[in-house]
Amino acid sequence: MNIKQGYIYTADLNPVKGSEQSGKRPVVVISGNTMNSTLPVAIVCPLSSQVKKYYGCVPLAKTKTNGLKSDSEVLTFQIRTISQDRLTKSIGKITHQQLQRVHDGLNKILKF
Repeated sequence: MNIKQGYIYTADLNPVKGSEQSGKRPVVVISGNTMNSTLPVAIVCPLSSQVKKYYGCVPLAKTKTNGLKSDSEVLTFQIRTISQDRLTKSIGKITHQQLQRVHDGLNKILKF
């Protein structure tokens, strides 16, 4: 699979520990394309359909382009590096502006 930054994939995040996001869920790839094509891992942020407007998180309305089944939120505070083998299929992508908001959200939580 050719993993691309800004694309949303279904991922199997199990097993987990503690309060980590679990289960099969959409994630957005935030690692750069050079890393994605060179290493067997990708840096992702999980999405949740439970939109709670946490500080630094990014809301995403469902669209045909992103392939989401419901309005969701990018959980920047749950950023993680996962094996690309956990990514099961591509369902869509976010816009460049949305990706920039995710990067901004990550900067906010890293300074919080």
